[in-house]
Amino acid sequence: MDEAAETPNYIALLEVPDEKLGILPGASADLTSVTFCIKEEDHTLGNSLRWAIMQNPQVDFCGYSIPHPSEAKMNVRIQTTEQTNAVEAMEKGIDDLRSVCQLMKARFQQRIAQGDYARGE
Repeated sequence: MDEAAETPNYIALLEVPDEKLGILPGASADLTSVTFCIKEEDHTLGNSLRWAIMQNPQVDFCGYSIPHPSEAKMNVRIQTTEQTNAVEAMEKGIDDLRSVCQLMKARFQQRIAQGDYARGE
């Protein structure tokens, strides 16, 4: 069997498998400070997700790191105000990033359908 066929393509999934995202030990009891571990992701998602999460005014800090290049995982640290928790901030960030991607896709398809790609605008 082809190795590419065995590797799951999470981009096409609407729901994220349970093993894809986890919370690392050390989260605060009220979950206002949490480090998430996301498997099989890198800077492409990390920087975009960090940007989306930081748009939330209830988020005090969001940063991500790739612990080691040979490990296929990314850590995302979120610290929030007491009005929300980091789990809710992560969910909102994912939803907001998905909305931005859907908007970009729709605008891209619209421009292609209009023939605007030929002008290089």
